[in-house]
Amino acid sequence: MLKLSLKSEPSWLDLGHGVRLFVEPLSSAMMLAARSDPAVRALAGDPAQDEGGEAVVQEEAVAVVVAKALARLVVKDWEGVADETGQPLPITPEGLDALLDIWPIFEAFQTRYVAGAMLLDAEKNG
Repeated sequence: MLKLSLKSEPSWLDLGHGVRLFVEPLSSAMMLAARSDPAVRALAGDPAQDEGGEAVVQEEAVAVVVAKALARLVVKDWEGVADETGQPLPITPEGLDALLDIWPIFEAFQTRYVAGAMLLDAEKNG
């Protein structure tokens, strides 16, 4: 059964380690916009080659690039992110990218935010 959330307001997403993101609800429009990000399009346009010469898109690399593009679109604020001296950092696209380079944070974002969309996409293709 598909559980439909009619929530249209941004909400806080707890990623653990004291980090929270204030995110827009995930929608088809946001996913399409993320897929249109130049970094995502460049990765899709330059697939790796397997041993037989077949084009292969590295799923892990795509996941990271899409997550970063999506975060730059949907994250409106954050808490628990500081510089080396402990001073809170303002949210920036570069900061979001750096945050998602931290494996446990990336995994939490994927699991708690992106996974629902990916599960529905997999069901559609199943």
